[in-house]
Amino acid sequence: MKKILIVEDDMAICEELVELLQNNGYEASAIRQFTNVREQLLLASADLILLDINIPGLNGEMLLKEFRKESQTPVIMVTSRASEVDEVLSMSLGADDYITKPYNPTILLLRIAAILKRTEYNGEVLTYRDLVINLPKGTLTKRTEGGNSLNGETELSLTKNEMLILQTLLNNRNRIVKRDELMTVLWDNDEFINDNALTVNISRLRAKLSDFGYPDAIETRKKQGYLLLEE
Repeated sequence: MKKILIVEDDMAICEELVELLQNNGYEASAIRQFTNVREQLLLASADLILLDINIPGLNGEMLLKEFRKESQTPVIMVTSRASEVDEVLSMSLGADDYITKPYNPTILLLRIAAILKRTEYNGEVLTYRDLVINLPKGTLTKRTEGGNSLNGETELSLTKNEMLILQTLLNNRNRIVKRDELMTVLWDNDEFINDNALTVNISRLRAKLSDFGYPDAIETRKKQGYLLLEE
C-alpha cells in the first residue's frame, strides 16, 4: 500500500484528504506539529507528499526547495492560490504537480495515481553520448575519459518528471516528440495540466544536461515539439 503524507494546517481539509485517500486504497497520514517540518518529511518514508504552500511559520515553496536537496520523493503542491506564477515557481523548485483548492477529488486522485505509476521504474539503464542514465536511481553519470568506468563526482539527480522526459526522448531518437505526447506521458491526461509546467520541466532538464557539456542536447522545433540531438 502506497504511503501519502499530508502537510496541511487546515484540519478540516486535512481530515477530508486523509479520508479520501484511505477510502481509495492509500495509507494516509498528516503532520500535526509544524516544527522541524523538513526533518519530518525526510523521516516519513512516504511514497508521495501533498504539500500546502501556506503552512504555519513556513513557506511551502522554500520548504520544497530545501527538501529537494535531500530527497526526490514526489510532491504535489496543494494551495488556495490560483496564480500561474506560483505554479511555475513550484514546478521550477521541484514539485511534480500542482493543484488548487477547492480541488476536484477525482482529479487529485488521478494525478496522484499518475505520479505513483511513473515512479515505478523497471531497473533499466540507458546511455546518451558519454552519459549513463540510471532510471531506478534517477541519476545522470558521466563516463571518465579513460573508458567505461564512472566518475561518481559527476553524478546529478533528476526529478521524476525530468527523468521521464529524458527517457521518452531517448526512446524516440531521431523523431520529434510533440508537446502533447510528453504531457500525456507525464500526467496521463493532458486535459488536466498547464502547458507551462512542461516548459519548466524541459528547462530544468536542459540545465542539467548543460552541466555535463550538452547545452543544445534538446532542440525545440516550433509548433512541433522536441528532438534529442545525438551529436
